Amino acid sequence: MLNLVQSAMATLRARSVELLPIVVLSRPRAKRIIDVVGAALGLLLAAPIMLVVAIALRLSSRGPIIFAQERCGLGGRKFRFFKFRTMIDGAEDRRASLDHLNEMTGPVFKIARDPRITRLGAVLRKTSLDELPQLWNVLRGEMSLVGPRPPLPEEVARYDAYQFQRLGVVPGITGLWQVSGRSCINDFETWLELDLEYARRWSLWLDFRILAKTVVVVISARGAQ
Repeated sequence: MLNLVQSAMATLRARSVELLPIVVLSRPRAKRIIDVVGAALGLLLAAPIMLVVAIALRLSSRGPIIFAQERCGLGGRKFRFFKFRTMIDGAEDRRASLDHLNEMTGPVFKIARDPRITRLGAVLRKTSLDELPQLWNVLRGEMSLVGPRPPLPEEVARYDAYQFQRLGVVPGITGLWQVSGRSCINDFETWLELDLEYARRWSLWLDFRILAKTVVVVISARGAQ
């Protein structure tokens, strides 16, 4: 009974959030062209690596190769978000039992040593190879190469009016948060301000700078979990 009440309250919060006013910034044509070309080239060049990862996932643990999850994109619109599976099969069902270990403030869940992560999953996260399937999300127009990370619907349901503004731009694979420390940032408000700063300062030059810094961050594995 308690679960039903909590579920109903979460639904009401989500619906109330959807009614909040939000300034949705239009995506310049040049940014979309760069996204499509970059994602297509990325998928083509990364295809051999993705095949190896897929085979390794199939042989190393039970569960699907691709983890698909509902996320919120531009304006709170929901879409299917893809990444290589890095956790044990059924990890989402164990999430509630780990809430007390959450190391992030605000409506976000993150723990440094998540017991649900597999050995291979830890390697994929450390190298950011688990993010490669999101290039397909970019091709579909649901994400961009650069932008805020797309949140879970239950996280958005806990946003206040100010926090909801981070959904005013298309979410991305990388962004200011990723190149500023990623999981080393444990304060959601700092994360939020980085996302809003990106929206205010956006330019193609800023995107190129973030992409260049992302390469350095990925190679150094700085802030990865």
